[in-house]
Amino acid sequence: MQNQIPPSLCDVSIFGLGYVGAVTAACLGEQGHRVVGVDVQPAKVRILNEGRSPIIEPGLEGLLQSAKEDGRLSATQDVKDALDRTTLSIVCVGTPSLASGRLNLDHVRSVTREIAGALKTKDSPHILIYRSTMLPGSTRSLVQDFLSGLMDEGKLEVFFCPEFLREGSAIADFREPSLTIVGTADSGPAVPEPVRKLFGGEPRVMDWESAEMVKYACNYFHALKVCFANEIGRLGKNLHVDAARVMEAVCADTRLNISPYYLRPGNPFGGSCLPKDVSALNSLARMEGVSAPILENVMNSNQAHLDALIKQITRVPTRKVGFLGFSFKEQTDDLRGSPMVAVAETLLGRGYELKIYDPQLELTRLVGANEAEINTRMPHLARFLCSDPMDVPHTCDLIVASQACVPIDVLRPCIRSDHHIIDVNGWNGLTELPCTVEGFCR
Repeated sequence: MQNQIPPSLCDVSIFGLGYVGAVTAACLGEQGHRVVGVDVQPAKVRILNEGRSPIIEPGLEGLLQSAKEDGRLSATQDVKDALDRTTLSIVCVGTPSLASGRLNLDHVRSVTREIAGALKTKDSPHILIYRSTMLPGSTRSLVQDFLSGLMDEGKLEVFFCPEFLREGSAIADFREPSLTIVGTADSGPAVPEPVRKLFGGEPRVMDWESAEMVKYACNYFHALKVCFANEIGRLGKNLHVDAARVMEAVCADTRLNISPYYLRPGNPFGGSCLPKDVSALNSLARMEGVSAPILENVMNSNQAHLDALIKQITRVPTRKVGFLGFSFKEQTDDLRGSPMVAVAETLLGRGYELKIYDPQLELTRLVGANEAEINTRMPHLARFLCSDPMDVPHTCDLIVASQACVPIDVLRPCIRSDHHIIDVNGWNGLTELPCTVEGFCR
Protein backbone atom coordinates (compact mmCIF):
# COMPACT_ATOMS: atom_id res chain seq x y z
CA MET A 1 0.00 0.00 0.00
CA GLN A 2 1.27 3.48 -0.86
CA ASN A 3 1.95 5.93 1.95
CA GLN A 4 -0.73 8.56 2.44
CA ILE A 5 0.34 11.95 1.15
CA PRO A 6 -0.07 14.84 3.65
CA PRO A 7 -3.23 16.94 3.04
CA SER A 8 -1.16 20.05 2.22
CA LEU A 9 0.55 18.19 -0.64
CA CYS A 10 -0.71 16.79 -3.95
CA ASP A 11 -0.50 13.84 -6.26
CA VAL A 12 0.69 15.56 -9.44
CA SER A 13 1.02 14.28 -13.01
CA ILE A 14 3.36 16.23 -15.28
CA PHE A 15 2.89 15.92 -19.03
CA GLY A 16 6.09 16.55 -20.97
CA LEU A 17 9.47 15.67 -19.45
CA GLY A 18 11.61 18.19 -21.26
CA TYR A 19 13.28 21.17 -19.65
CA VAL A 20 10.26 22.68 -17.84
CA GLY A 21 8.65 19.35 -17.02
CA ALA A 22 11.78 17.76 -15.58
CA VAL A 23 12.60 20.78 -13.41
CA THR A 24 9.00 21.04 -12.23
CA ALA A 25 8.92 17.33 -11.36
CA ALA A 26 12.17 17.55 -9.39
CA CYS A 27 11.21 20.67 -7.45
CA LEU A 28 7.70 19.47 -6.61
CA GLY A 29 9.21 16.17 -5.49
CA GLU A 30 11.61 18.09 -3.28
CA GLN A 31 8.62 19.85 -1.67
CA GLY A 32 7.09 16.47 -0.83
CA HIS A 33 4.51 16.16 -3.58
CA ARG A 34 4.14 12.76 -5.21
CA VAL A 35 4.87 13.15 -8.92
CA VAL A 36 4.03 11.03 -11.96
CA GLY A 37 5.83 12.10 -15.12
CA VAL A 38 4.22 11.41 -18.50
CA ASP A 39 5.91 11.51 -21.88
CA VAL A 40 5.43 9.94 -25.31
CA GLN A 41 9.16 9.17 -25.57
CA PRO A 42 10.06 5.84 -23.88
CA ALA A 43 13.64 7.00 -23.32
CA LYS A 44 12.57 9.94 -21.16
CA VAL A 45 10.22 7.74 -19.15
CA ARG A 46 12.98 5.19 -18.57
CA ILE A 47 15.52 7.85 -17.56
CA LEU A 48 13.14 9.45 -15.06
CA ASN A 49 12.19 6.06 -13.58
CA GLU A 50 15.90 5.54 -12.97
CA GLY A 51 16.07 8.84 -11.07
CA ARG A 52 18.24 10.41 -13.75
CA SER A 53 17.80 13.72 -15.54
CA PRO A 54 16.90 13.92 -19.25
CA ILE A 55 18.60 17.33 -19.46
CA ILE A 56 21.69 19.08 -18.13
CA GLU A 57 20.80 21.50 -15.34
CA PRO A 58 22.83 22.12 -12.17
CA GLY A 59 21.42 20.20 -9.20
CA LEU A 60 18.57 18.60 -11.13
CA GLU A 61 19.74 14.97 -11.17
CA GLY A 62 20.30 14.98 -7.41
CA LEU A 63 16.73 16.16 -6.77
CA LEU A 64 15.28 13.58 -9.16
CA GLN A 65 17.35 10.79 -7.58
CA SER A 66 16.24 11.79 -4.08
CA ALA A 67 12.56 11.92 -5.08
CA LYS A 68 12.84 8.52 -6.76
CA GLU A 69 14.51 6.92 -3.75
CA ASP A 70 11.83 8.31 -1.42
CA GLY A 71 9.03 6.93 -3.59
CA ARG A 72 7.78 10.35 -4.69
CA LEU A 73 8.67 10.06 -8.39
CA SER A 74 7.69 7.73 -11.18
CA ALA A 75 7.07 8.03 -14.91
CA THR A 76 4.78 6.43 -17.48
CA GLN A 77 3.53 6.66 -21.05
CA ASP A 78 -0.01 5.76 -19.95
CA VAL A 79 -2.11 8.93 -19.74
CA LYS A 80 -5.12 7.29 -18.06
CA ASP A 81 -2.97 5.60 -15.44
CA ALA A 82 -1.29 8.91 -14.59
CA LEU A 83 -4.62 10.73 -14.28
CA ASP A 84 -6.16 8.00 -12.17
CA ARG A 85 -3.25 8.24 -9.70
CA THR A 86 -3.27 12.05 -9.40
CA THR A 87 -5.60 14.93 -8.59
CA LEU A 88 -3.71 17.67 -10.41
CA SER A 89 -1.99 17.70 -13.81
CA ILE A 90 0.53 20.13 -15.28
CA VAL A 91 1.03 20.36 -19.05
CA CYS A 92 4.65 21.23 -19.88
CA VAL A 93 4.93 19.97 -23.46
CA GLY A 94 6.83 22.01 -26.03
CA THR A 95 5.37 24.71 -28.26
CA PRO A 96 7.99 25.02 -31.01
CA SER A 97 8.00 27.48 -33.90
CA LEU A 98 6.81 26.57 -37.37
CA ALA A 99 8.92 27.55 -40.37
CA SER A 100 6.68 30.61 -40.76
CA GLY A 101 7.47 31.74 -37.20
CA ARG A 102 3.97 30.92 -35.96
CA LEU A 103 3.56 28.87 -32.79
CA ASN A 104 2.97 25.13 -33.13
CA LEU A 105 0.38 23.92 -30.60
CA ASP A 106 0.13 20.39 -32.01
CA HIS A 107 1.73 18.79 -28.93
CA VAL A 108 -0.49 20.74 -26.53
CA ARG A 109 -3.62 19.92 -28.49
CA SER A 110 -2.68 16.25 -28.69
CA VAL A 111 -2.07 15.86 -24.96
CA THR A 112 -5.20 17.88 -24.14
CA ARG A 113 -7.28 15.55 -26.34
CA GLU A 114 -5.86 12.52 -24.50
CA ILE A 115 -6.41 14.07 -21.08
CA ALA A 116 -10.00 14.98 -21.95
CA GLY A 117 -10.75 11.45 -23.10
CA ALA A 118 -9.25 9.87 -19.98
CA LEU A 119 -10.99 12.24 -17.56
CA LYS A 120 -14.45 11.34 -18.93
CA THR A 121 -14.26 8.03 -17.09
CA LYS A 122 -12.75 9.42 -13.89
CA ASP A 123 -15.14 9.81 -10.99
CA SER A 124 -13.29 12.40 -8.88
CA PRO A 125 -12.75 16.05 -9.92
CA HIS A 126 -9.42 17.08 -11.41
CA ILE A 127 -7.31 20.22 -11.79
CA LEU A 128 -5.44 20.93 -15.03
CA ILE A 129 -2.67 23.55 -15.23
CA TYR A 130 -1.11 24.64 -18.51
CA ARG A 131 2.51 25.70 -18.09
CA SER A 132 3.52 25.50 -21.75
CA THR A 133 4.17 28.89 -23.32
CA MET A 134 1.13 29.76 -25.45
CA LEU A 135 -0.15 32.90 -27.15
CA PRO A 136 -3.15 34.76 -25.68
CA GLY A 137 -6.38 32.93 -26.46
CA SER A 138 -4.78 29.47 -26.61
CA THR A 139 -6.09 28.16 -23.27
CA ARG A 140 -9.62 29.34 -24.05
CA SER A 141 -9.44 27.69 -27.47
CA LEU A 142 -8.24 24.39 -25.95
CA VAL A 143 -11.05 24.51 -23.40
CA GLN A 144 -13.66 25.17 -26.08
CA ASP A 145 -12.34 22.37 -28.30
CA PHE A 146 -11.77 19.64 -25.71
CA LEU A 147 -12.61 20.51 -22.09
CA SER A 148 -15.76 22.62 -21.86
CA GLY A 149 -18.02 19.62 -21.20
CA LEU A 150 -15.87 18.42 -18.31
CA MET A 151 -15.84 21.93 -16.83
CA ASP A 152 -19.60 22.30 -17.20
CA GLU A 153 -20.06 19.00 -15.33
CA GLY A 154 -17.85 20.26 -12.49
CA LYS A 155 -15.28 17.53 -13.14
CA LEU A 156 -12.42 19.84 -14.15
CA GLU A 157 -10.87 23.21 -13.29
CA VAL A 158 -8.39 24.75 -15.74
CA PHE A 159 -5.62 27.27 -15.01
CA PHE A 160 -2.69 28.80 -16.89
CA CYS A 161 0.47 29.34 -14.84
CA PRO A 162 3.43 30.49 -16.97
CA GLU A 163 6.94 29.49 -15.97
CA PHE A 164 9.85 31.89 -15.55
CA LEU A 165 12.78 29.46 -15.30
CA ARG A 166 16.20 30.41 -16.61
CA GLU A 167 18.46 27.68 -17.90
CA GLY A 168 21.39 27.26 -15.54
CA SER A 169 19.50 28.62 -12.52
CA ALA A 170 16.12 26.91 -12.96
CA ILE A 171 16.04 25.24 -9.56
CA ALA A 172 16.82 28.47 -7.72
CA ASP A 173 14.18 30.23 -9.82
CA PHE A 174 11.59 27.58 -8.92
CA ARG A 175 12.42 27.71 -5.21
CA GLU A 176 12.29 31.50 -5.07
CA PRO A 177 10.15 32.71 -7.97
CA SER A 178 10.45 36.33 -9.05
CA LEU A 179 6.88 36.23 -10.35
CA THR A 180 3.95 33.84 -9.92
CA ILE A 181 0.91 34.12 -12.16
CA VAL A 182 -2.34 32.16 -12.01
CA GLY A 183 -4.66 32.55 -14.96
CA THR A 184 -8.33 31.63 -14.56
CA ALA A 185 -11.30 31.69 -16.91
CA ASP A 186 -12.53 35.04 -15.62
CA SER A 187 -9.72 36.34 -13.34
CA GLY A 188 -11.89 35.55 -10.32
CA PRO A 189 -10.15 35.23 -6.94
CA ALA A 190 -11.45 31.70 -6.25
CA VAL A 191 -8.23 29.75 -6.83
CA PRO A 192 -7.91 26.38 -5.04
CA GLU A 193 -5.27 26.32 -2.34
CA PRO A 194 -3.10 23.69 -4.05
CA VAL A 195 -2.87 25.85 -7.18
CA ARG A 196 -2.27 29.04 -5.21
CA LYS A 197 0.66 27.48 -3.33
CA LEU A 198 2.08 25.08 -5.90
CA PHE A 199 4.66 27.37 -7.51
CA GLY A 200 5.56 29.53 -4.50
CA GLY A 201 5.26 33.26 -3.96
CA GLU A 202 2.02 35.22 -3.74
CA PRO A 203 0.35 34.70 -7.11
CA ARG A 204 -1.19 37.45 -9.19
CA VAL A 205 -4.57 36.19 -10.38
CA MET A 206 -5.81 37.26 -13.81
CA ASP A 207 -7.73 35.88 -16.77
CA TRP A 208 -6.22 33.23 -19.04
CA GLU A 209 -5.38 35.65 -21.84
CA SER A 210 -3.62 38.14 -19.56
CA ALA A 211 -1.62 35.35 -17.92
CA GLU A 212 -0.56 34.06 -21.33
CA MET A 213 0.44 37.58 -22.40
CA VAL A 214 2.55 38.15 -19.25
CA LYS A 215 4.95 35.41 -20.35
CA TYR A 216 5.41 36.98 -23.79
CA ALA A 217 5.68 40.50 -22.38
CA CYS A 218 8.46 39.35 -20.02
CA ASN A 219 10.41 37.58 -22.74
CA TYR A 220 9.95 40.46 -25.17
CA PHE A 221 11.23 42.84 -22.48
CA HIS A 222 14.24 40.61 -21.74
CA ALA A 223 15.09 40.37 -25.44
CA LEU A 224 14.69 44.12 -25.80
CA LYS A 225 17.01 44.77 -22.85
CA VAL A 226 19.71 42.50 -24.27
CA CYS A 227 19.54 44.16 -27.68
CA PHE A 228 19.40 47.64 -26.14
CA ALA A 229 22.52 46.99 -24.06
CA ASN A 230 24.28 45.53 -27.09
CA GLU A 231 23.42 48.55 -29.25
CA ILE A 232 24.83 50.85 -26.58
CA GLY A 233 27.86 48.53 -26.49
CA ARG A 234 28.45 48.71 -30.25
CA LEU A 235 28.02 52.47 -30.36
CA GLY A 236 30.15 52.93 -27.23
CA LYS A 237 33.01 50.86 -28.62
CA ASN A 238 32.98 52.89 -31.83
CA LEU A 239 33.19 56.10 -29.76
CA HIS A 240 35.83 54.66 -27.35
CA VAL A 241 33.31 54.74 -24.49
CA ASP A 242 33.23 51.98 -21.85
CA ALA A 243 29.67 50.76 -22.40
CA ALA A 244 29.82 48.43 -19.40
CA ARG A 245 30.38 51.39 -17.07
CA VAL A 246 27.63 53.31 -18.85
CA MET A 247 25.14 50.49 -18.30
CA GLU A 248 26.19 50.11 -14.67
CA ALA A 249 25.32 53.77 -14.18
CA VAL A 250 22.02 53.35 -16.04
CA CYS A 251 21.04 50.43 -13.80
CA ALA A 252 22.00 52.36 -10.65
CA ASP A 253 18.96 54.60 -11.20
CA THR A 254 16.18 52.53 -9.66
CA ARG A 255 13.70 55.41 -9.56
CA LEU A 256 13.32 55.75 -13.33
CA ASN A 257 15.48 53.24 -15.21
CA ILE A 258 15.01 50.02 -13.22
CA SER A 259 11.44 50.70 -12.15
CA PRO A 260 7.82 50.59 -13.37
CA TYR A 261 7.81 54.33 -14.04
CA TYR A 262 7.77 54.26 -17.85
CA LEU A 263 6.10 50.87 -18.21
CA ARG A 264 2.56 52.23 -18.23
CA PRO A 265 0.64 51.77 -21.50
CA GLY A 266 -0.95 55.04 -22.61
CA ASN A 267 0.38 58.23 -24.17
CA PRO A 268 3.11 58.15 -26.79
CA PHE A 269 6.24 59.71 -25.34
CA GLY A 270 6.83 63.40 -25.87
CA GLY A 271 8.33 66.42 -24.16
CA SER A 272 11.52 68.30 -24.83
CA CYS A 273 13.97 65.48 -24.06
CA LEU A 274 13.04 62.03 -25.32
CA PRO A 275 12.21 62.83 -28.98
CA LYS A 276 15.23 65.14 -29.29
CA ASP A 277 17.71 62.78 -27.63
CA VAL A 278 16.53 59.63 -29.39
CA SER A 279 16.82 61.44 -32.73
CA ALA A 280 20.26 62.82 -31.90
CA LEU A 281 21.67 59.45 -30.80
CA ASN A 282 20.17 57.79 -33.87
CA SER A 283 21.79 60.42 -36.09
CA LEU A 284 25.15 59.84 -34.39
CA ALA A 285 24.90 56.08 -34.89
CA ARG A 286 24.23 56.58 -38.59
CA MET A 287 27.16 58.99 -38.90
CA GLU A 288 29.43 56.47 -37.18
CA GLY A 289 28.20 53.65 -39.41
CA VAL A 290 26.90 51.66 -36.43
CA SER A 291 23.81 49.54 -37.08
CA ALA A 292 21.25 50.14 -34.30
CA PRO A 293 17.87 48.81 -35.50
CA ILE A 294 16.07 49.32 -32.18
CA LEU A 295 17.25 52.90 -31.90
CA GLU A 296 16.36 53.53 -35.55
CA ASN A 297 12.79 52.39 -34.97
CA VAL A 298 11.96 53.94 -31.59
CA MET A 299 10.49 57.05 -33.21
CA ASN A 300 8.63 54.87 -35.72
CA SER A 301 7.12 52.85 -32.88
CA ASN A 302 6.08 56.03 -31.09
CA GLN A 303 4.48 57.37 -34.27
CA ALA A 304 2.60 54.09 -34.78
CA HIS A 305 1.19 54.46 -31.27
CA LEU A 306 0.10 58.03 -31.99
CA ASP A 307 -1.50 56.91 -35.25
CA ALA A 308 -3.45 54.25 -33.35
CA LEU A 309 -4.81 56.90 -30.97
CA ILE A 310 -5.88 59.14 -33.84
CA LYS A 311 -7.54 56.19 -35.57
CA GLN A 312 -9.46 55.36 -32.39
CA ILE A 313 -10.63 58.96 -32.07
CA THR A 314 -11.73 59.30 -35.68
CA ARG A 315 -13.76 56.07 -35.52
CA VAL A 316 -16.24 57.82 -33.20
CA PRO A 317 -19.01 59.40 -35.33
CA THR A 318 -18.69 63.03 -34.26
CA ARG A 319 -16.75 66.13 -35.34
CA LYS A 320 -16.81 67.77 -31.89
CA VAL A 321 -13.85 66.68 -29.79
CA GLY A 322 -12.73 67.98 -26.41
CA PHE A 323 -9.43 67.44 -24.61
CA LEU A 324 -8.97 67.12 -20.86
CA GLY A 325 -5.21 67.61 -20.53
CA PHE A 326 -3.05 68.92 -23.35
CA SER A 327 0.58 69.29 -22.23
CA PHE A 328 2.90 66.32 -22.67
CA LYS A 329 2.28 65.17 -19.07
CA GLU A 330 0.52 66.22 -15.88
CA GLN A 331 1.69 69.11 -13.72
CA THR A 332 3.53 70.86 -16.53
CA ASP A 333 2.73 73.41 -19.23
CA ASP A 334 5.33 71.98 -21.63
CA LEU A 335 3.76 71.53 -25.05
CA ARG A 336 6.98 70.53 -26.81
CA GLY A 337 6.48 67.11 -28.37
CA SER A 338 3.08 66.74 -26.71
CA PRO A 339 1.11 63.87 -28.28
CA MET A 340 -2.12 65.78 -27.68
CA VAL A 341 -0.83 68.71 -29.75
CA ALA A 342 -0.09 66.26 -32.57
CA VAL A 343 -3.59 64.78 -32.26
CA ALA A 344 -5.18 68.24 -32.27
CA GLU A 345 -3.14 69.27 -35.33
CA THR A 346 -4.38 66.24 -37.23
CA LEU A 347 -8.00 66.73 -36.22
CA LEU A 348 -7.94 70.42 -37.15
CA GLY A 349 -6.56 69.49 -40.53
CA ARG A 350 -9.54 67.18 -41.00
CA GLY A 351 -12.10 69.85 -40.08
CA TYR A 352 -12.91 68.86 -36.50
CA GLU A 353 -14.19 71.36 -33.90
CA LEU A 354 -12.04 71.36 -30.75
CA LYS A 355 -12.21 72.43 -27.11
CA ILE A 356 -9.18 72.13 -24.84
CA TYR A 357 -8.91 72.30 -21.07
CA ASP A 358 -5.63 72.05 -19.19
CA PRO A 359 -5.36 73.82 -15.83
CA GLN A 360 -1.59 74.30 -16.26
CA LEU A 361 -1.87 76.13 -19.57
CA GLU A 362 -1.71 79.93 -19.61
CA LEU A 363 -0.57 81.17 -22.99
CA THR A 364 0.73 84.42 -21.54
CA ARG A 365 3.21 82.41 -19.45
CA LEU A 366 4.62 80.37 -22.34
CA VAL A 367 8.11 81.54 -23.17
CA GLY A 368 11.15 80.51 -25.18
CA ALA A 369 11.12 77.20 -27.02
CA ASN A 370 7.76 76.25 -25.54
CA GLU A 371 6.16 79.39 -26.96
CA ALA A 372 7.90 78.95 -30.31
CA GLU A 373 6.67 75.35 -30.54
CA ILE A 374 3.02 76.22 -30.12
CA ASN A 375 3.25 79.32 -32.35
CA THR A 376 4.58 77.09 -35.11
CA ARG A 377 2.26 74.14 -34.71
CA MET A 378 -0.97 75.69 -33.40
CA PRO A 379 -0.78 79.48 -33.72
CA HIS A 380 -4.49 79.82 -32.97
CA LEU A 381 -4.47 77.67 -29.82
CA ALA A 382 -6.04 80.45 -27.73
CA ARG A 383 -9.39 80.15 -29.46
CA PHE A 384 -9.66 76.46 -28.53
CA LEU A 385 -8.68 76.83 -24.88
CA CYS A 386 -11.30 77.14 -22.18
CA SER A 387 -10.84 78.14 -18.54
CA ASP A 388 -13.88 76.19 -17.33
CA PRO A 389 -13.48 72.41 -17.69
CA MET A 390 -17.24 72.03 -18.03
CA ASP A 391 -17.07 73.75 -21.41
CA VAL A 392 -15.58 70.52 -22.78
CA PRO A 393 -18.57 68.22 -22.07
CA HIS A 394 -21.05 71.02 -22.73
CA THR A 395 -19.84 71.59 -26.29
CA CYS A 396 -18.26 68.26 -27.32
CA ASP A 397 -19.55 64.74 -27.94
CA LEU A 398 -16.18 62.99 -27.71
CA ILE A 399 -13.76 63.67 -24.85
CA VAL A 400 -10.10 62.65 -25.07
CA ALA A 401 -9.02 62.35 -21.45
CA SER A 402 -5.25 62.23 -21.10
CA GLN A 403 -4.89 63.77 -17.63
CA ALA A 404 -6.93 63.49 -14.44
CA CYS A 405 -7.30 67.26 -14.31
CA VAL A 406 -10.94 67.51 -13.18
CA PRO A 407 -12.54 65.85 -10.12
CA ILE A 408 -14.88 63.08 -11.24
CA ASP A 409 -17.67 64.45 -9.05
CA VAL A 410 -17.36 67.81 -10.80
CA LEU A 411 -17.40 66.17 -14.22
CA ARG A 412 -20.29 63.76 -13.58
CA PRO A 413 -23.25 66.23 -13.69
CA CYS A 414 -22.18 67.43 -17.15
CA ILE A 415 -21.85 64.00 -18.72
CA ARG A 416 -24.63 62.85 -21.06
CA SER A 417 -25.43 59.25 -21.89
CA ASP A 418 -24.44 59.90 -25.53
CA HIS A 419 -20.98 61.17 -24.57
CA HIS A 420 -18.01 59.05 -25.63
CA ILE A 421 -14.80 59.24 -23.57
CA ILE A 422 -11.43 57.85 -24.64
CA ASP A 423 -9.30 57.22 -21.55
CA VAL A 424 -5.72 57.55 -22.76
CA ASN A 425 -3.73 56.81 -19.60
CA GLY A 426 -6.02 54.98 -17.18
CA TRP A 427 -7.89 57.67 -15.22
CA ASN A 428 -9.42 56.02 -12.16
CA GLY A 429 -13.11 56.80 -11.81
CA LEU A 430 -13.92 57.52 -15.46
CA THR A 431 -15.72 54.20 -15.88
CA GLU A 432 -18.19 55.32 -13.21
CA LEU A 433 -19.51 58.06 -15.50
CA PRO A 434 -22.89 57.39 -17.18
CA CYS A 435 -21.58 57.20 -20.75
CA THR A 436 -19.40 55.10 -23.03
CA VAL A 437 -15.82 55.05 -21.72
CA GLU A 438 -13.24 53.37 -23.93
CA GLY A 439 -9.65 52.75 -22.91
CA PHE A 440 -6.80 53.43 -25.31
CA CYS A 441 -4.50 50.61 -24.13
CA ARG A 442 -6.88 48.64 -21.95
